[in-house]
Amino acid sequence: QVQLVESGGGLVQPGGSLTLSCTASGFIFSAYAMRWYLQAPGKERELVAEISGGGTTRNYGRSVKGRFTISRDNAKNTVALQMNSLKPEDTGVYYCNTYALGEAYWGQGTQVTVSS
Repeated sequence: QVQLVESGGGLVQPGGSLTLSCTASGFIFSAYAMRWYLQAPGKERELVAEISGGGTTRNYGRSVKGRFTISRDNAKNTVALQMNSLKPEDTGVYYCNTYALGEAYWGQGTQVTVSS
């Protein structure tokens, strides 16, 4: 079955950096776009970044453009989110997502807290 497992969250000071990773299994990874979402406290889940199956197309949410970079390694079935210049408003649970085999799949999420 499809599984997405995130890792790499933690506590970081404002201005710091963090890299999240998502390991996928159960589907042909290179055939599907992958996405990172953020659910901030008290807010709806929002799209942070997405990358096409081949990795040639990337899109970012307005609030993270220029600070975050999404990448993927199709040989390892992983997608990463490099987060730089982190702000307190980047705090929340980050989820890995894909629409594969006709369904939406989500990881369990990883907590990122940006605070001094």
